[in-house]
Amino acid sequence: MTAEQTPQLTPWGEMLRAAVRMGVTPEAFWRLSLKEWRMLTEAPRGTAPMGRAGLAKLMEDWPDGG
Repeated sequence: MTAEQTPQLTPWGEMLRAAVRMGVTPEAFWRLSLKEWRMLTEAPRGTAPMGRAGLAKLMEDWPDGG
């Protein structure tokens, strides 16, 4: 297998550290869907990623049914 054929590993540690810097607990990080993760980290051009206040508002508006 060549370098071009080597599958890319998901950088879980890097992603978890980024989540913690945003104020997301490890438990909440592991409950995020891929779509939610992208909403937190892939902001449209010219805007910042969602911060802690935005996440808190989102969690308030859309609570997990637990």
